[in-house]
Amino acid sequence: MRSRPLRHSSARTLIAALAAASALALAGCSTSSGSSDSAGTNFVKGTGETSTVAVKDRGAPISISGKDLNGSQLSLSDYRGKIVVLNVWGSWCSPCRAEADGLETVYTADKDKGVQFVGIDTRDLQTAQPKAFVADHNITYPSLYDPAGDLLLKFPAGTLNPQTIPTTIILDRQGRVAARALLPLSSGQLTQMLAPVLAEKS
Repeated sequence: MRSRPLRHSSARTLIAALAAASALALAGCSTSSGSSDSAGTNFVKGTGETSTVAVKDRGAPISISGKDLNGSQLSLSDYRGKIVVLNVWGSWCSPCRAEADGLETVYTADKDKGVQFVGIDTRDLQTAQPKAFVADHNITYPSLYDPAGDLLLKFPAGTLNPQTIPTTIILDRQGRVAARALLPLSSGQLTQMLAPVLAEKS
């Protein structure tokens, strides 16, 4: 039985989503046939940039929602009043594997202080690989499943949006972007990023 061709509008939507996801990936990596990664991807060093935003200059709260790796609904708005650490990752990404244990260490240490971690898993076309990643690194915080990169496009233009994989973004208690790191983080680096946001009174 032949499959139906995509309608023009559906095809354009699919192509746009795939192009956006590819553009994000290329910001953090370059392809090579010699890669050892499952997706055939070699990373080049990111900018190493860490940026912060003064409280008075922060924009509107980031509102992103979708399904997690188990198919349950997950929304950032559920965590208003908490500091949220967003980490963009993929199971195919070597720097993501390198930083995963440190992220879980900081989450375990700080969750009782009102800190919630949320991952955004991208470019994994099936959930089996990211679920295995989560199990291998004993990750206890949830991750949104974003195979085509659609959720990454929901960050408002002009904000400190994700530009590489991995990217870590800290949202303040009102859900606004307070800091961003365009590099894999050690537990010490992440703790240092979190400290001034934790010190804020609201």
